[in-house]
Amino acid sequence: MKSYLLKRLFVMVPVLIGMTIIVFSIIHAIPGDPAETILGQKATEQSKEELREQLGLNNPWYQQYFTYLGDLLKGDLGQSIRTKVPIAQEIMPYLAATAELTIAAMAFAVFFGVNAGIISAWKQNSWFDYISMLVSLVGVSMPIFWLGLMEQWLFSLKLGWLPSIGRMDQRNPVEAVTHLYLIDSMLAGRWDQLWTVVKHLILPSVALGTIPMAIIARMTRSSMLEVMNSDYVRTAKAKGLSQFFVVYKHALKNAFIPVLTVIGLQTGALLGGAVLTETIFAWPGVGRYIYEAISSRDYPVIQSGILIIAFLFVMINLMVDLLYAAVDPRIRYR
Repeated sequence: MKSYLLKRLFVMVPVLIGMTIIVFSIIHAIPGDPAETILGQKATEQSKEELREQLGLNNPWYQQYFTYLGDLLKGDLGQSIRTKVPIAQEIMPYLAATAELTIAAMAFAVFFGVNAGIISAWKQNSWFDYISMLVSLVGVSMPIFWLGLMEQWLFSLKLGWLPSIGRMDQRNPVEAVTHLYLIDSMLAGRWDQLWTVVKHLILPSVALGTIPMAIIARMTRSSMLEVMNSDYVRTAKAKGLSQFFVVYKHALKNAFIPVLTVIGLQTGALLGGAVLTETIFAWPGVGRYIYEAISSRDYPVIQSGILIIAFLFVMINLMVDLLYAAVDPRIRYR
């Protein structure tokens, strides 16, 4: 296992270097002048030129890239052109907000998706099977922005059960320690605020987790149907074991490998693709942070934000590969 882990970490290096090259090239191909964006159209050409020289934009592209790569190796993500704040310091609250939303959305997706897929395979061709597969088809086809707006209209505007925007009640905030408000509320012993944070989290996590839930449900059903017809499952049934024990103990463990792959891919996708949900629910996540940076041509923020998401995606895939061995003892890494 250790040798496999070291090999994977070694392979990650050229992958991440390749990602920096791709991101750097795409970002610098975006039309527009950062100096003009910062200073405004009425700024003089001399002031624009001075700012370009200060930011190193007049240097050849390869010199700019190697300067950027050298700073990365030192752990320096650079400084935002807009706010003049170090990106490593500025991006942490946004990353925490997206991480909290992603974890909640995937918890919702995994719990309901896996169980719906298991029961659908268990009760194949039953009314539950037909309804759950219909719901999963609708879930995959439903646009996130439409679902989010419908949630706000029904549960916030009409019923008044849940808040429609934000992460917590700003009139009574909790001190940000980890920037994960669920954890910060518990650390502060603010149980009333913890419930408020949970209520703010419900609508965006359901909207974001609906599509992964539908995909996971269909994958679980397909994988479970294949396993349920295996010899060892029939043997377990012949021994007189309960149907519940056979399904959840024997069948699920062997059917979970492809489901685990889908869960890992969906988690990585949500980390960088939650910009619609974050915009609708005014959720201050990394997707909105990068989007605002694109609008203002803030190159360092865009490069660093995309690179961090790419790194997290690679790490999630590595974790999924390592979990394969924990789920299925037949898998061994060398």
